[in-house]
This record gives sequence, C-alpha cells and structure tokens, in this order.
Amino acid sequence: MNRIFLCLLLLLAVTTVVVAAPSDTIAASAASDSTSLLLDEAAAEMSDTTMLESMADGNGSAYSQLKVKFVEGGAGFMSLVALCLIIGLAFCIERIIYLSMSEIDAKRFMQALETKLKGEGQEAAKELCRNTRGPVASICYQGVLRLDSTAEEMERSISSYASVQIGKMEKGCSWITLCIAMAPSLGFLGTVIGMVMAFDQIQTAGDISPTIVAAGMKVALITTIFGIITALVLQLFYNYILSKIDHLTAQMEESAITFVDIYKGIKNKE
Repeated sequence: MNRIFLCLLLLLAVTTVVVAAPSDTIAASAASDSTSLLLDEAAAEMSDTTMLESMADGNGSAYSQLKVKFVEGGAGFMSLVALCLIIGLAFCIERIIYLSMSEIDAKRFMQALETKLKGEGQEAAKELCRNTRGPVASICYQGVLRLDSTAEEMERSISSYASVQIGKMEKGCSWITLCIAMAPSLGFLGTVIGMVMAFDQIQTAGDISPTIVAAGMKVALITTIFGIITALVLQLFYNYILSKIDHLTAQMEESAITFVDIYKGIKNKE
C-alpha cells in the first residue's frame, strides 16, 4: 500500500504542476467576461483547417487547447474523470514496478538451486532462495523446506503457496478494473447532464437554435471523450500487467516441475 500511496502522490503532484502551468489561452479567457465572449466567438468561427494549423505551430497551442477543453467540459465531471485516471495510473505503476522486480532468470536460478542441493546441501539451497526475489524463489523455498517429506506433500505445499503468490501478483488489479469501468461511466453521466442542460436552455429560451444548444452539447461530448480516453489508457496498462502476471505464473509452473524432477533425482540417489 505504501508503494501505491507514493505513486498516487507523485501523479497528483505532476497533475497539479501541469494544470497550474501558465497557459496563454486560459489566461486570456479568464481575464474578463468580455474577453471570454470574444474568444468563444473566435473559436466558433475558426475552421477545422485553421485549428489544425494552430495546433501544429509548436508554440504549445495543442497543449493549451487540451487544457481549455478540459475546463469547458465542466470542473465537476472532468475532475472525477481525471481522479479515476490518476488513481488507476497509481495502481498500474505500482503493479508494474512490483512485477518487474519479481522477474528473474528462472532457468539459471533452478540450475543454481540444483547445484546447491546436490553439492552443498539443504541449508545452502534455503539461503539461495531467501536471497533471491520473486515468486519462483518463494515456491522453491517451500519445496526445499519439505525435502524430507513425501513427493505428494511437497507438491501440495508448492501448489498451495503458488496460489498465494498469484494472489499477491494480482493485488490491486480489481481497483484498476474499477477505474476502467468508472471513467467512461462518468463520461456518459456528463453526457446526460449536458443534454439536460441543453434542453433546459431550450425550454428557457423557447427556441431551438444552435447557439442555445451548443453549450450543453459541448459539455456532453467533451466529458464522453475524456472518459473513453481514460478507459483506453488504463486498459493498455492493465493488459500489460496481465501479460506480466501470466509470464510469472508460467515461470512458477515450469520451476515447480523442474524442482520436482530435482527432488526425485536426489531421492533416487539416496
């Protein structure tokens, strides 16, 4: 949990710096109400080609427009979507670091373990397992502890402890899936709220003109876009995490089979 909190604090700090960074567009739009109206009219009249050219100028216009769109989406729902992204990324980064540190060269480790067992004995093998990180070394340690037991008891112990290690590897993944599910849901909720705003404006004005409907529709579309983007980003990280878990699980299964073969070889010599 400490790793998750550290990742979360780091992401919050980075997000705060990014949001608080100077932006010419936001500063100009917040200067006064009249300036904001002029900017809105200018943006409405700008064609798609002009917008693309301004984004390609290299003067931070794309970054500024992204921040403007985030603000235009509404502070309430956009903040919730951003919070989902930050929390999800914190869990993703923590899992990636944990799983990356758990990876070892399993074949080389098993060769070293076999050499220790056959040459230096059980205590040397225990020391090797204790000094090696990762689930492969952990399940092998359980096997070394039970070298004097029957093969069935040792296999049962290794299998049970492998389940414990898989549970540790999957720790926190449920929170990532929750953020993946919540981000687009919050975006769609913003869509519904934006549509309600649009209809309220129509009812108040008694007219269905594009200008009246535009504000509510903009909120609806922007929140949906950011929610879907957040879910896609987290889904990419989540699939990468699952691939690393599958890789480590395969390593554990292969190492368990190898250890059983080493155990049988030792017993046959005795």
